[in-house]
Amino acid sequence: MCHPTQDGLHRPRQPITAPLQTMRPLRSPLESLRNLGRLAGQLRPATPSHVDVTRPLDFERDRVVLLHYEDFERDAMLPGDRYVRRGARKVYHAVTKGTTVSGFEVAYRMLVQALELAGCTVVSSRRIAARNPRYPVGVCGYTHALDTWTLPNPIFLGPGMYDHPAQAPRLFDDVRVFSYLVPCPWMQRLFEDAYGRDCPIWFGGLDTNAWPDLSPQVKDLDFVVYDKIRWERAHWTSELLSPVEAMLTSRGLRYETIRYGAYDIATYRAQLARAKGMLFLCEHETQGFAYQEAMSSNVPILAWDQGTWLDPVNMPKGAAPVAASSVPYFSEQCGLTFRGASDFGDVLDRFISARAHYQPRRFVESHLSFAESARRYLEVYAPVARAASRST
Repeated sequence: MCHPTQDGLHRPRQPITAPLQTMRPLRSPLESLRNLGRLAGQLRPATPSHVDVTRPLDFERDRVVLLHYEDFERDAMLPGDRYVRRGARKVYHAVTKGTTVSGFEVAYRMLVQALELAGCTVVSSRRIAARNPRYPVGVCGYTHALDTWTLPNPIFLGPGMYDHPAQAPRLFDDVRVFSYLVPCPWMQRLFEDAYGRDCPIWFGGLDTNAWPDLSPQVKDLDFVVYDKIRWERAHWTSELLSPVEAMLTSRGLRYETIRYGAYDIATYRAQLARAKGMLFLCEHETQGFAYQEAMSSNVPILAWDQGTWLDPVNMPKGAAPVAASSVPYFSEQCGLTFRGASDFGDVLDRFISARAHYQPRRFVESHLSFAESARRYLEVYAPVARAASRST
C-alpha cells in the first residue's frame, strides 16, 4: 500500500505490522517457542545445494525460478541494515500477540510454496541472476524492491508492488519489465486500461490441508464477524457495522467479532471451527486471504460488497471511480453478498435459509488451488526462461 507525498508521487506506507510504538501483549512461553521454531524453519539458503551455480541455467533441466522479495523495511543508516531490523521485527512478532507478517509476505510465501509443489526450485540469489543476465527474475513485495534490483535480467513484477497505475505511469519504460502481475480481475481491468497491455492475473493458492473442512465440528456460533473496515471508520460503524450487528441480535443469532490486525491464527481457527457462517466486512480486496481461508474451512460467506474502490490514500485526485469487489474470487457455491445495511436483512434471511447447501471448499479446491496458482505464474514466466536457456 502507498501514500502520496508532497511531490505528488506515491510511496509505500507502513503496514499494520510495522509500528512498534505500543508494546503488544506477550504470547505464552510455549507458543513463543513454537513461533520461534517456525521462524527458524523458514530460514533457507539463497541457492539450494542441488543447483549447479557453475553452469548456465536451463529451465527445462533445472526448473529454476529466480525471485527477489523485499518487505517494507528500507535501509536507514547503513547499507543492508534493513535485514537487521527485519529480523528483529520477526522475533518481536513471534513472541507477542497480533499479526505476524504483511499481506505481501503472505502472498510471496504462497507463490514459493505453489512453485515448489509444481516441481520448481525457487532461488533468491543476485549472484546466479548476474551470471544469467537473460534469465527472468520475479520481483515481489514493496515498491522499493525495484530500487534494490539493478541487474539487467528481464523482470516480472508481482505479487505486491503498486495499488494504482498512477503510482508508476511509466513503468514499462523500463525495458527490463516484461509483465506486471495483478491479483484479481478488477485490478486487471484497472491496470490494463492504463497501460494498454496485458497484465496477467496471479493469485496465492490456498493450502487446503492447512485449512481443512471444519463443517463436521460442533457449531455454537451463527457467525464470526470479520471486521476489516479500514477507512472512514466512524461513518461505516454508524452506517453498516452497528445496524448489521443490531439485525443479528434482533434475530437471536449468536456471533463473535474478530478485527483485522488484532488477532492471531490460533484464535481465528478456533472461531471458524465454531461458526456456521462468516460475515465479512471489508470495503474491497485484491485477494482476501482471510475469507478464502474460511471458505477452505467450508464456512459459507455473507459479504459486504459495496462495489467501488474506496481507498482515499491511493486513489489519485480526479480519477474516475474504480469498480471493485470485496470478494474477487466468489460464486453462488460460496454464499451471498449484500450492498449495505438497507438490503442486509433480506440477504441475511436468504443466506440462513440456504446455508446448509453452500459448498465454499469445493470452490477453493477448483479455482484457488496451489496447482492453478503455479500454472498461472509459470504461464508467463516459463516462456521467457526457456528463451533465455536457448540463447546461452
